[in-house]
Amino acid sequence: MSKLTIGIVGLPNVGKSTLFNALTKKSVSAENYPFCTIDPSVGIVPVPDERLWKLSEMSKSEKTIPAVVEFTDIAGLVKGASAGEGLGNKFLSHIREVDAIAEVVRIFEDDNVIHVHGKINPLSDIEVINLELILADRETVTKRLGSVARDAKSGKKEAVLEKEILEKVDKILEQGKMANSIDYSEDEEKILNGLHLLSIKPILYVLNKKNGGKNLDEINDERFTNLINFFENSKSNYVIVDANFESEIKDFSDSEKKEFRQGNSTEYGIDELIKQSYKTLDLITYFTTGQKETRAWTTKKDSTAPIAGKAIHTDFQEKFIRADIIFWQDLLSVGSYAKARESGLLRTEGKEYIVKDGDVIEFKV
Repeated sequence: MSKLTIGIVGLPNVGKSTLFNALTKKSVSAENYPFCTIDPSVGIVPVPDERLWKLSEMSKSEKTIPAVVEFTDIAGLVKGASAGEGLGNKFLSHIREVDAIAEVVRIFEDDNVIHVHGKINPLSDIEVINLELILADRETVTKRLGSVARDAKSGKKEAVLEKEILEKVDKILEQGKMANSIDYSEDEEKILNGLHLLSIKPILYVLNKKNGGKNLDEINDERFTNLINFFENSKSNYVIVDANFESEIKDFSDSEKKEFRQGNSTEYGIDELIKQSYKTLDLITYFTTGQKETRAWTTKKDSTAPIAGKAIHTDFQEKFIRADIIFWQDLLSVGSYAKARESGLLRTEGKEYIVKDGDVIEFKV
């Protein structure tokens, strides 16, 4: 499948670039990915997955290739971005191009790191950023409504439908809510996709704390309680990281990182952020394994086998005949494809099969 990108956004001085630097230390060589990039503000980051390495070990594979997520470091946002303040227009156009947003919010107090608003209030920071997205979307929707209204008046079916959905979204935005706060039908989604709305994108909130600092999550602070209530009420996903600490240990081996995290009681690391980002994009992983290579492939959740196969090659979708499928744990438990066939664990599925996270697949075309 084509690349899927998460844009890292946040106010100035919240640790956005530090986080990006820690992430891109994990960047993989782009040669195995057709969508490789040389943009310094983009990093192709592997998704941590122990299943991949276990399968590779079983198959004694020459190469092991993980699934990846692409992260883009987007310029810091300031209040008034939707009206062109700061790098406003540039910032908003960069968000339009990503599939999801990682919104970095500072939850530590430190007199040496100035906050753009002079005080630490994570919920207020979120409101500032989200309001800019809402205001930009209102402008987009209003503009589109103006051009579609004429066609709707003349009774054109598509235009009438589009006008209805635009009015529905406009009402939500007018209330100061994000466009992603309600569900849409498949037809409505198709119409809205063309608008590239900002506040409809899935958001993962990244709460940045500081090792040894005054962290709101550790001092039973009301500001943190309010923040968690907001996440629960809006059904939002969040992850807690220490961007500075992760940046400092970025050159360490995995075992050294584990040791340091335990010593600093840092519960979440970069790996958790990557996994949650992958989840936010609504992605699942399936595998192919053999002597030549074991590889993790990415597809959207609820994809049929032919659509999932497209990640490998378009022929796998267009010329799909069937797929031999086994769950990764079942394959590991018997130790080889041959034994899986003998024991009847390998099953043949057709075009309608919905691929599950963790399936090991051999496509027949």
